[in-house]
Amino acid sequence: MKKIGMIGLGKMGGNMSRRLLHHGIAVTGYNDDPAAAEMLRDEENFEFAASLQALVSALESPRALWLMLPAGDVTQSVIDELTPLLAAGDIVIDGANSYYKDSVARGQALSQCGVQFVDAGVSGGVWGLENGYCLMLGGSTESIALLRPIIEALAPAPDRGWVHAGITGSGHFVKMIHNGIEYGLMQAYAEGFALMKGRADFDLDLAAVAEAWRHGSVVRSWLLDLTADVLLDGASLDQVKPFVADSGEGRWTALEAIEQGIPAPVMSLALMARFASQGQDDYSARLLAMMRKQFGGHSVQLVDERG
Repeated sequence: MKKIGMIGLGKMGGNMSRRLLHHGIAVTGYNDDPAAAEMLRDEENFEFAASLQALVSALESPRALWLMLPAGDVTQSVIDELTPLLAAGDIVIDGANSYYKDSVARGQALSQCGVQFVDAGVSGGVWGLENGYCLMLGGSTESIALLRPIIEALAPAPDRGWVHAGITGSGHFVKMIHNGIEYGLMQAYAEGFALMKGRADFDLDLAAVAEAWRHGSVVRSWLLDLTADVLLDGASLDQVKPFVADSGEGRWTALEAIEQGIPAPVMSLALMARFASQGQDDYSARLLAMMRKQFGGHSVQLVDERG
């Protein structure tokens, strides 16, 4: 398979399309805002479809259509609109951070029309265009075999950085766990550097520490590489609010741990820390302060005393 339809040409979909084009895969793209296709218009073997109908018509059976859209209702609505346009043997790939149980249901629904479904966990972010994308794929052996030229073009190398995880739903399940682990790693790094910053008497050069850890240390990682880059420009942190969003994958991982009865305290507590940064602990913190006042007569800092 040397041609694919890409639905969603934003940061991820646009860069993935460009990587495919650079590896000899023709791309027909669709985006509800045509302006998103501008960065691809000069690329050889790229064409823009003005509608989903035009996109499907531009591809030969068996068609492969890769969705890089926000997870949830947006992805589902496009799949609903797309399904009547497809033929048996076509493949729909969902590259969003979709909940794996939704992916199982989508695969079952599409199979009734003879359409194959692949759930693709995608990791690599804005660096994927240059370095390749780590892909975690769920679906039939036949669909993965058909998609192999596309998978190998997107991956860091044809023989690494991607895995056929198993049946439908397994790709997004593995990606969910991947993101849960990511939460824990990020939290550990953040806490560790905060503790080092707290020892002002040592006057530690945190950027130098991070750079040293990048080489030979057992805690070296790509996340540490990125952290080192941030610390080189320490002033950039002064402009950042202490608010850390959560995409939903961390929540699903915590729920999965509860459903399976398997302890996952690091990932769960990392998620709780993100909630705390979003102001979700403000009420409990106020209540705790008042409890201390009640039983021990401890002073309470009022709003106008915070400075």
